[in-house]
Amino acid sequence: MVKSIEQCVMRCLGLAVFHVLNLVREPVARLPVMTTSPALVHPLGRGWISAGDTGAPNYDEFASDAEVTAAIAQRPTSVLGVEMPHRAPEAVRASHSFTQALPSAAQKLRQLCSSGAFQAVTDVVAPYRIITPQGPALGVFCMVDTDQISSAVDEPGLVIRNEDVFIDKVAERVALTQQLGTLASAVLLLHHARDAALHGFLTELTDRLGEPATSDIDEHGYIHQLWLLGPGVDRERLLRLSERGELIVADGNHRSLAAQLCKLPRFLAVVTTPQSVRIRAYHRLVRDLSSASFDDVLDQLRAGGAQLRVTATPTDTTAPVQPGEVLLYVQGRTVAVSFPAATQSRDLVESMDHTQIERELFHRVLGIDAGDKRITYVGGDYPISWLINEVDAGREALAVLLAPVRVSDFIDVNVARGQMPRKSTWFTPKARAGLLLADVR
Repeated sequence: MVKSIEQCVMRCLGLAVFHVLNLVREPVARLPVMTTSPALVHPLGRGWISAGDTGAPNYDEFASDAEVTAAIAQRPTSVLGVEMPHRAPEAVRASHSFTQALPSAAQKLRQLCSSGAFQAVTDVVAPYRIITPQGPALGVFCMVDTDQISSAVDEPGLVIRNEDVFIDKVAERVALTQQLGTLASAVLLLHHARDAALHGFLTELTDRLGEPATSDIDEHGYIHQLWLLGPGVDRERLLRLSERGELIVADGNHRSLAAQLCKLPRFLAVVTTPQSVRIRAYHRLVRDLSSASFDDVLDQLRAGGAQLRVTATPTDTTAPVQPGEVLLYVQGRTVAVSFPAATQSRDLVESMDHTQIERELFHRVLGIDAGDKRITYVGGDYPISWLINEVDAGREALAVLLAPVRVSDFIDVNVARGQMPRKSTWFTPKARAGLLLADVR
């Protein structure tokens, strides 16, 4: 009975999210655009900075629930146990759903704060640097006005969100925010301006600020550093540079929509620069082929106009580098697929491999929605060998390997208010959760 009630609650919450999602896309938005002040980016009024060992990947950086549980067990003081309470080992043993585990998330956060894992801060922004082998990535933790989010060409606003979302994931973020009154992970916003003034100032600023207020090393060996800026000339300049131009949601579509649904006046963000980020491929795994054989799938793709060719042996399989061709892998076989209709389209989104896979493979051939639980979206941090092994081991039936979207294409689509295919961009390096928390009560 508990499970059936729980499913009903989540379904109702999901429907509520769906209806509000339609409302926030209306030209006359329920959330009015700010007109009393030109400011868009603000300091945190009240929050907490990590004293160490609380950093974590964001909840959506994992390919499976089991990996989340393992990560929580390995780093029990990280905020991952707060962000994904139902995947904590004790919650898994008790078969708790997300909603059932929410009280434990609040308890976990209280324990972390009372143990000294976080220190309270007020009226600050946090310059942010990630040291990677490819060079430093720069940004600033801050608060951004929720009523400036625009998700349609006729909806005004300076924060652009244009990617499909999974309603159940949004519902979870809404429930967690309402339970905690705290945001533990930030929306990554890509700063789009005609110059590189923000990037240049962040470079100079982080070089001269001395020792960071907190530092963390992630699973890839990247070093995450934060400094705190109170009122002053540096902070004022940083805030003004951060809001010169539009801010594009690069990572955090679900979190930004959840902030709207929770009616938060502001949400926690990291504003970063195009010079700081790269986009890696976002692949797909399909658990079953809906009773069709792989040859049947290929025949139906060919009948729809796709061109097919058998490519490398499995041991030589690598992901496409340039858009225009997708690799499909089943046990022992790799086939390259190109969609002529995509190459003939002048619309950038329509020509994307991710759009064609969703339409031609998932919808038309397999008869499933892109949000179907049989599809796993695997970010670029996972090597191709891992995806192939999942298929070879029989845990998945098919791997869909795609080329990464170009950063310039991503910006062009968003500025034009086009709708990006869901899970099409894996931005790296990721802003780490659990370093700076915002109180939104």
